[in-house]
Amino acid sequence: MNSLKQPDLSVNIAGISLKNPVLTASGTFGYGDEFASLLDLHKLGAIIPKGISLNPIEGNPPPRIVETAAGMLNAIGLQNVGVEIFIREKLPFLRQYGVPIIVNIFGDTVEEYGQLAERLDGQDVSGLEINISCPNVKKGGMVFGHDPETAFEVIQAVRRRTSLPLIAKLSPNVTDITLLARRVQEAGADAISLINTLLGMAIDVETHRPKLGNTTGGLSGPAIKPVALRMVWQVATVARVPIIGIGGIVTARDALEFMIAGASAVEIGTAHFIHPRAALEVIEGIRRYLIRRGMDHVTQIVGTLRNG
Repeated sequence: MNSLKQPDLSVNIAGISLKNPVLTASGTFGYGDEFASLLDLHKLGAIIPKGISLNPIEGNPPPRIVETAAGMLNAIGLQNVGVEIFIREKLPFLRQYGVPIIVNIFGDTVEEYGQLAERLDGQDVSGLEINISCPNVKKGGMVFGHDPETAFEVIQAVRRRTSLPLIAKLSPNVTDITLLARRVQEAGADAISLINTLLGMAIDVETHRPKLGNTTGGLSGPAIKPVALRMVWQVATVARVPIIGIGGIVTARDALEFMIAGASAVEIGTAHFIHPRAALEVIEGIRRYLIRRGMDHVTQIVGTLRNG
């Protein structure tokens, strides 16, 4: 069979070999088992389950999700089972699919990030995605990912405690995303994923109250795609490590835009809530695009933006 009829979709991100460049975004795919009856998990590039903390977290009071124009706001509050239950009850299920498992981790302190990394080291996971969009309780609630130096501290602490590949997930709620990207690279990040959600809110005009129980939440979905695309392009100008694009990706064309801007892979997030098979359709759409354009490897797309 002609190789052009079956282009190579495989990519390598931070030493993690993926059969294709499409991953699930943390927080939108549960622990994987929730989607197992809806799509073939074997076909995914990698699975990133919902974020994991040192101890279980119940999350924020409801309402926790609100629809917006071309997107949604969420204030789940990082609800999760904690690392011990995750290792004991969730990982065994995911391992059976033979797909790389990248664990998204977060903490309230730098030390908690390090402890999580150490606990997951040697647990048959392929890598860690470090969520630095969390408040540092020891510094008055300042978000780790809003300050390049604090972000550096987190990634450095994790790097010292594990040999696993590290992906730093960047917050868009900053003045200059490239400063953040430079510092996490210097701290030891093997790849960068971006963007996390934008901070937003919604108000009920009848009650004059916030629609979310937490008042504010993270905005995601197609509405944030132009912002995410711009930030991926900016980071690509300074990055020495692979980039994973996130933000409003619903179709293969969306994914291709991120790759042309400089991303080597993408994560599908909010689209899962309206179309559980979105990731598989994006994979197939990328394959068809490569065939139509006469390309034999997906990496030929990456960073091909033409200016002017």
